Amino acid sequence: MIVHIPVLKKEVLNYLNPGQNENFVDCTIGEGGHTKLILEKNLPLGRVLGIDLDPAQIESDKWLMADYKERLILENNSYVNLKEIVERLNFLPVNGILLDLGMSSVHLDKSTKGFSFQLDQSLDMRYDDRLNDLTAEKILNDWAEDKIKKIIEEYGEEKFARKIAKQIVEERKKGRIKSTFQLVKIIKEAIPARFQGGKIHCATRTFQALRIAVNDELGNVEKVLPQALSVLSAGGRLAVISFHSLEDRIVKNFFNQKSKEGLIKILTKKPIIAEATEQRENARSRSAKLRVAIKI
Repeated sequence: MIVHIPVLKKEVLNYLNPGQNENFVDCTIGEGGHTKLILEKNLPLGRVLGIDLDPAQIESDKWLMADYKERLILENNSYVNLKEIVERLNFLPVNGILLDLGMSSVHLDKSTKGFSFQLDQSLDMRYDDRLNDLTAEKILNDWAEDKIKKIIEEYGEEKFARKIAKQIVEERKKGRIKSTFQLVKIIKEAIPARFQGGKIHCATRTFQALRIAVNDELGNVEKVLPQALSVLSAGGRLAVISFHSLEDRIVKNFFNQKSKEGLIKILTKKPIIAEATEQRENARSRSAKLRVAIKI
C-alpha cells in the first residue's frame, strides 16, 4: 500500500474538534487518513460518511471498515451531490464537514490516466469516466489556441501559457497529441531552458490546469460549499483545505459572504498553513491552506 500522509492533520483535528458520538462527513476521503483520525476521536458511536468520486479509492478504504464497521459509511459519488447523499442516507445530524481539495497521491502513483508527467500514459485525466466525455487529449487537440492559453494561464498560473498553447497547436498539426511524454516534450520546447531548472517541474502547472479543466474542479467547489452549509447542524464546523489560489479565493469569498449574512462565524481569519516541520516531511503540504467556519 502506498503511504499517503494527510496534510494539516493536527490542525484539522484541532478545528473540527470531534466530540463523543458526533458525526462527520469527509467529502474527499481519499486513502482515509483524515477519516481514521476523526474515528479515533468520536467514539463510541460517532460516524463518518466518506465520499469519493474514484471507485478505486472507495475499494481501497474498505480496510477501515474492518476496524470501524458500521461507524464508517462509504459512498462512491461526487461531493457536488453532498446534500442528496446526506438526505438519502439519513446521515444526521452532521456536526462537521471536511473538504480536502488536494489531488490524492494515489492518482499520481497508481493511476493510468495521465495525471503524472513522470509516467508515459494516455492524456485522460478524468477522475471518473462515467461523469463526462471531456479528456485532456480532447482539450489539447480540439480546443482553440486562445482557450488552451486561458486555462493554462488561469488554472495553472503559468507565465509561459501563451508560448505553451502556441507550441501545442503547432505540434498537433503533425498528428494528435496522445501521451503525457509528448506533452512534456512540447512544454519543454515552449519554455526557455533557463526557466526549467526550478524546484517545480516545468510541466507541473500545465498538467494541473488540464486536470482542473477536465474535472471542473473550481465549479465543483462553488457547488458544494452552499450544500455543506445547508446540511450542517447549528454549531457544526466546515473545514476546507485548498491547494490552489483560485480554490482558496472561492472559499474565502464564500466564508466572507456568509459571515456578513450572519450564517457562520469564521474561525480562521487567515488561512492556516503547515508548520515548517510538516512542510519538510511532506512536500504536498507546502501549498495547503486550511479555512474553517462554524455554522451559527
